[in-house]
Amino acid sequence: MSDFVVSARKYRPQTFDTVVGQGHITSTLKNAIKTSHLAQAFLFCGSRGVGKTTSARILAKTINCFNRTESIEACDQCDSCLSFNSGASLNVYELDAASNNSVDDIRELVNQVRIAPQIGTHKVYIIDEVHMLSNQAFNAFLKTLEEPPAHAIFILATTEKHKIIPTILSRCQIFDFHRIKIKDIADHLSYIAVKEGISADSEALHLIAQKAEGALRDALSIFDQIVSFAGNNLTYQAVIDNLNILDYDYYFRIVDNALKEDIPSCLLLFNDILEKGFDGHNFIVGLADHFRNLLVCKDMRTVKLLEVGESVENRFTEQAKAIETPFILRAMGVLSKADVEYKASKNQRLLVELAIMQICSIKNELEKKKD
Repeated sequence: MSDFVVSARKYRPQTFDTVVGQGHITSTLKNAIKTSHLAQAFLFCGSRGVGKTTSARILAKTINCFNRTESIEACDQCDSCLSFNSGASLNVYELDAASNNSVDDIRELVNQVRIAPQIGTHKVYIIDEVHMLSNQAFNAFLKTLEEPPAHAIFILATTEKHKIIPTILSRCQIFDFHRIKIKDIADHLSYIAVKEGISADSEALHLIAQKAEGALRDALSIFDQIVSFAGNNLTYQAVIDNLNILDYDYYFRIVDNALKEDIPSCLLLFNDILEKGFDGHNFIVGLADHFRNLLVCKDMRTVKLLEVGESVENRFTEQAKAIETPFILRAMGVLSKADVEYKASKNQRLLVELAIMQICSIKNELEKKKD
């Protein structure tokens, strides 16, 4: 067996500065450590793969470091850091509330809280998926959370903040983790590709970042999957083939043909898309998103809302110059209607083809109105 380690573990951040896309949180935590204004209970909220548990571990490690750097990072050399890195730290206790959600599990934790740390200044208790605790377990935890020993710090992490009872929320400092921006994910993937000696197209990395929907862990899993498929040359074509994503090029060609009022070419392109195994509903949603991207390219102030690679951005900008705003708005209206009606339609292919034909007729309708 090989010693392969998935990228999500191999490149898991070890310091605050290496946490991706959560600067508003890491800077606050570093300042709290620097000024000795640490709360005794934190609640980290956010969707999957955005760095909640990672940040909790970094905070726990940094709090107990004996020789913190000037930038308030753990030194990775003292006894506390070395024991943490080897997984043998007695000052950090992790509990998965998804599988340890009973009153007895919380009572056992409360009994441990009373014991002072053997080395370092604090004992840190990280409770992941805390919303999974039962109501009885929450109630058993309340008193300790309200009046913990001076050496105890609790870090609760959850993807579902609304499921946590208000009495717990009121006892915690709450940090909301954002979904990570596509550009930040793509830049991080580019950094990993360089480290691993992998040649990667920027368009391919942007596509992976888009598919991850703001979750860095998902992006790293997809990255590993594509590398297994394509080897050390990660191309845009390899990504769309492996992830079964419809190529941008189809949408550009559909719009070009619609501007020429070439209905047969558009219908043939749509037939080609269906023969490749793509769903008609996904095509409608994708084409609507394409028109949205053209709309934001009509004004230089909104181009930053376009989350694609540089070469694709240039194509959007060029096509946007050739199309009028009323055309885009009418097309989006047609596609929005088709999107709503798709599932109820008895003849879904005809519904999409009718939408395509309507889009091809928009230019003629707008010219008649001008006359």
